Amino acid sequence: MLWTDTAVVIVVVFAAQMLRFGPQSFGEPVGRDHAPAGLVSLVVAVAWLSALRIRQCVDRRIVAAGPTEYSRIVSASFGVFGTIAIVDLLFKLEMARSFLAIALPAGTIGLLASHWLWRARLTRRRGRRLDLHRVIVIGGLASAQPLIEHLDRNPELGYDVIGLCVPPEQAGIVGPVAVNGRAVPIVGEFADAREAVSISGATTVAVTSAEALGHSAMRELSWDMEGMDVDMVVAPGVVDVAGPRMRVRPVAGLPLLHVDKPSYDGANRIFKATLDRVGATLLLLTGLPVLVACAIAIKLDSRGPIFYRAERIGINNTPFQMWKFRSMVVDAENLKTSLTALNEGAGALFKIREDPRVTRVGKFIRRYSLDELPQLFNVLDGTMSMVGPRPPLASEVERYDGPVVRRMLVRPGMTGLWQISGRSDLSWDESVRLDLTYVENWSIMSDAMILWRTFRAVVGRSGAY
Repeated sequence: MLWTDTAVVIVVVFAAQMLRFGPQSFGEPVGRDHAPAGLVSLVVAVAWLSALRIRQCVDRRIVAAGPTEYSRIVSASFGVFGTIAIVDLLFKLEMARSFLAIALPAGTIGLLASHWLWRARLTRRRGRRLDLHRVIVIGGLASAQPLIEHLDRNPELGYDVIGLCVPPEQAGIVGPVAVNGRAVPIVGEFADAREAVSISGATTVAVTSAEALGHSAMRELSWDMEGMDVDMVVAPGVVDVAGPRMRVRPVAGLPLLHVDKPSYDGANRIFKATLDRVGATLLLLTGLPVLVACAIAIKLDSRGPIFYRAERIGINNTPFQMWKFRSMVVDAENLKTSLTALNEGAGALFKIREDPRVTRVGKFIRRYSLDELPQLFNVLDGTMSMVGPRPPLASEVERYDGPVVRRMLVRPGMTGLWQISGRSDLSWDESVRLDLTYVENWSIMSDAMILWRTFRAVVGRSGAY
């Protein structure tokens, strides 16, 4: 990835120079000080690559692990060009601004694309259980098993649990621990962790029972792992909270995990609402021919209105009318009771894979999610967002209890984590977990990633029926 980043930056910077000053411009004077164009390009390229290194854009802890990788690339790129622009303004260097205007967007897109390609390759290999970090988990069975199960179900996260160190009182358990159909061996007690890591060749140690291990033992274990060049991670026990909301802050010599409150209001909400409306307007303008074609096809295919409006529950349990293209027969709602036995939906959802109420055109527009395009009007009027939890029915909300109600703290979205993770194929519990994960950790960069992955999910027609 370092070599790829270097190649992208060098190619983009010198290509921008040739576009702006011509193919034979390496010695051409630029700016008030008449510096050679080739030298200016070299300085910009070195500064850009240095910013990427300073921001640790290829840190193995963030590569292929969420939006942080992309966020660092964008912040490093805009940071270095912002600095160049400020220096140019303060010292009146009069550098060619069009040169920078070409290099910045092209290079940033190139870097994001190259990281995406590497991520796709690494994810495919991890799906085959290749290139995984070998993990020893240290903790009691009650705290360790959920972590092991989660890592085993999701090899794309990059971790393969190869052993478990348990407290002394559990060391007498005979045989391995069964997790998702495979056996994870118990390789010793807490005190045997260093030896177990050395023998197994583990690259990561995950501690799930820090309180049972004790303060002194944790400190000594961290020293041991440092000497063995092994990463040490501690599971905080906070579920579905990640990213910028979590901070480790030393207080009187003790490392305390500080969990910030979710930012649903203020500047974040205004920024998100602005992007929603701008994005919806652009999509409506560019997709107008598709909207017209769908409307004509629906009208010609079956009797009834073009649009279907249904009440959904939005932010803070406020009802609103959600727009869709009609994909079913007119009396579909009245037929729902007679089809209860065929329901394949999870939890409070009602879904039938081969629903007899769906029209011929409806099958096509559902397959490619074209029936949801009118929801762009909901985004424009502020009742929905481009990205958010799935808009629920009132009957579903009435059955919510416990943490599920937190999904109503943000506007429902046209797409979300549920859309890119299986859609109708998800279980109810998994749908709820994904919605809560989004609500607890949403950011602009995560929204951008979800929108991109939505395009791929729609094209692939995964879970659409």
